[in-house]
Amino acid sequence: MRKISLISIFCTCIFLMSCSAGKEKIVCLGNSQSDLAQLLEGEGYRLQYCTSVQEALEEAPEQSGVLLLNTTYPEQGTVLSTDDLVKMKAKSLRVLVEFPQQLGENVCVKTDTMELERIVACDSLTPQLPKIALMAFHRCVVKEMKETPDSTYLVAAKVAGFDMAVYGLTNTPTLPLLYQENENLMVAATSISNFAVCRYMAEHRVQSMFEYILSWLLQKDSVKISSWISYVKPAYSEDAKLSSDAGKQSIAKGIEWYYNGHFLVHPSWKKEWADKYMGDGLKPVGPELPADLPDGDGSLGVLEGHMSGIYHDGKQQYRYWMRDDVQGESSYAFAAAGDLLAKDDYLKVSSNLLDYSFREYRDSVRNNPKSPSYGLLGWAYTHKGTYYGDDNARSILGSLAASAIMNNTSWDKQIVECIVGNFRTTGKNGFRGGNLLDTDLQKKGWRQYFDSDLVNLHPHFESWNWACYLWLYTQTKYQPLLDRVKKGVTLMMKGYPNDWNWTNGIQQERARMILPLAWLYRVEPTEQHKQWLEFMTEELLKNQVACGGIREELGNEAKSMFGCTPSNDAYGRTEASLIFKNGDPVADMLYTTNFAFVGLCEVAMATQNPVYLKAVNRMRDFLVRIQVRSDKFKNVDGAWFRAFNYQDWNYWASNADAGWGVWSTLTGWIQSWIIGTQYLMEKNTSLWDLAAKKDVSAIAGSVIEEMITNNKY
Repeated sequence: MRKISLISIFCTCIFLMSCSAGKEKIVCLGNSQSDLAQLLEGEGYRLQYCTSVQEALEEAPEQSGVLLLNTTYPEQGTVLSTDDLVKMKAKSLRVLVEFPQQLGENVCVKTDTMELERIVACDSLTPQLPKIALMAFHRCVVKEMKETPDSTYLVAAKVAGFDMAVYGLTNTPTLPLLYQENENLMVAATSISNFAVCRYMAEHRVQSMFEYILSWLLQKDSVKISSWISYVKPAYSEDAKLSSDAGKQSIAKGIEWYYNGHFLVHPSWKKEWADKYMGDGLKPVGPELPADLPDGDGSLGVLEGHMSGIYHDGKQQYRYWMRDDVQGESSYAFAAAGDLLAKDDYLKVSSNLLDYSFREYRDSVRNNPKSPSYGLLGWAYTHKGTYYGDDNARSILGSLAASAIMNNTSWDKQIVECIVGNFRTTGKNGFRGGNLLDTDLQKKGWRQYFDSDLVNLHPHFESWNWACYLWLYTQTKYQPLLDRVKKGVTLMMKGYPNDWNWTNGIQQERARMILPLAWLYRVEPTEQHKQWLEFMTEELLKNQVACGGIREELGNEAKSMFGCTPSNDAYGRTEASLIFKNGDPVADMLYTTNFAFVGLCEVAMATQNPVYLKAVNRMRDFLVRIQVRSDKFKNVDGAWFRAFNYQDWNYWASNADAGWGVWSTLTGWIQSWIIGTQYLMEKNTSLWDLAAKKDVSAIAGSVIEEMITNNKY
């Protein structure tokens, strides 16, 4: 028995030695801490570390591969002397150098930090990295050399497209990023060795890039990398089996994200961070908050979340704008988590956020009963005189849900006044339009809007206000509320799809319509209302893919606000879709899947249709799986990014949107509705049933009387 054991051990050792021998030794300038070094060692390569260029070139055997990795990026570039180049040639070495300051006589003339540029393959390098394929190296720092290389593999350029540069490289400046300086030297003009820290995307293409580089470096026909390093990834694989409490765990992670990112404003840093970077609201962007700052309790509100911009070290920009909608929405998330997880501190945050919302954004003329803007909630701290109906609606629906969960009537009057304030600026056909300005409202008065014949076939702006009106109708039986909703919905459904206006895609418009249709069916369960509800739900579900996400779709371009990016130059100048053409495999958590999740829960609970119940459960599982997991970048851990490529199972799309790109997060629109709807599913209930727990009938009657029926102002 002992002989068999010894033989087994001996054979294992021989096998391991043979495997090790099969992997080359690579001389490497740098240390074992870089992502590339760790990856190569994990793949079985033997790295010999050196402390200088000269040592590395001296130690390298003839005809071997050498990695000159930069450890001082982005402050200092790597210098190769003329003698170094001579030695490379004399020893027939193959050398990769990154972030060069000097290559013999060829010196760096400029150091650029990329903004909108993406990485474009100039030729087909591998099957996974074909010609004009795209990658994102975010805001990497690039060394531009005096002499331009003849043979360039990758360039940085501002280009439109989903994962391919659809307009090519015409009419856009290019900057060489990976190129052949000579037969012995390949140059990476930026740092590529810390690809995971820098969060380079798409990961399968970055991996393929390294396979191409290693094939050249080691003079092999093909090199395959079997493992990968990633610090930001989905919580689960597509086919991972979820535990029975996965939804509850996702809610816990989702609410903890608010603390991971310190998004609740604290008085100790409000002035130096929130106020400073918010400025006048035109560009409320700044670096991420330090990890050691304290968390607020909701009394001073909650920040918006992340911008899509990622710095060279993997840190991500914050949006420091204070908007009302995210206050009401986030209050829902905290109330839901507080109730489900039995966390009183979460309930306190929810209550404080509602106090802050109605105190801060109902100030001045908005709190004057004689004002036509009475009851309305200002759009943002810097733009209180702008009133978006859809933003008011989401804030109010969040407030409704939060106050119902907490069984707290403190804000009932303000909730009703806001709904009535929006309703009395809604025309006879049930439409309110995109936004109103206080200056116009003060001049014209609310009745001019109330009596208008406006028609606006744009669910983005109209639909969720209708849901608010339907809820208030059930509380008051005030007939104009129902009549105007029915008229608006009728016109909207007749105009579908060719006459619908759409913002970033037609899919988001479908997603937003389902909530009011479900609630209209609750109020009046007629055959017509059932047909509308089922039709729109099925239109949406045509694009629900196997994993549960909703594939984005563009509509009639003539009806778009922000459609297909028309040129390379237009990339990043306006809001934009995540896709370039229909069929691009992306789900949008900012504009579509989040709102579809709410709507599908409502239609499933209203109809108890097994098809819709299955669809909403698949969507819930999808959202649980794609929730961000990161130990290294804690302020994104537990979030949902705007974009998810379900084909590659990672966070990738066109990053053309000027405000809300692929990797943006949002405490309100995204996080709150996903957490809130997960809560409803854990409780086996609906937003309708939750809101129905409230009784504002007495208050609502007097508010309608004062603000509409007998209003003298």
